[in-house]
Amino acid sequence: MPNSGLVVSDTSPLLNLALIDRLDLLEVQFSGVTVPRQVWSELTEGDDGLEALRGLRDDGVLRIVEVERSDLFVEIFHELDLGETAAICYAVEHDTDLVLLDERDGRRVARRHDLDITGVIGVLLRGSKTGEVDLKSELDALREAGFWISDDLYAQVLSEADE
Repeated sequence: MPNSGLVVSDTSPLLNLALIDRLDLLEVQFSGVTVPRQVWSELTEGDDGLEALRGLRDDGVLRIVEVERSDLFVEIFHELDLGETAAICYAVEHDTDLVLLDERDGRRVARRHDLDITGVIGVLLRGSKTGEVDLKSELDALREAGFWISDDLYAQVLSEADE
């Protein structure tokens, strides 16, 4: 059953799920995903996964929102890129239940604002626990798509899935 809480995503988790053809996990795990316009612009700069992402948007799974350049936005933008900044600001300002972020710096800033975080690996791990994902093959696909996963994290995630 999908989580009905407010979920906001940065670019990386969406793009990487698109690259391994697993955007379906978003529909299964969440009632919808909110995407700041800045993140959507980053996603549409390239062609990778664009058709599938547009399909999710058209189906109402991805909801594009405007994020204003508030004082918080300006403060965070000194540390992060535009998409991460917008996702975290929206999450803080709308008391989001979960933020999808992959980059270390973005996660650090999100934790500073007491946000709950997961990323592409967390989405895959959730899917493996419900039997929707062969975790090892999807982690391998992520690596093949260019997503860096340390050997230690790879082993840790596979171990956690077995628990």
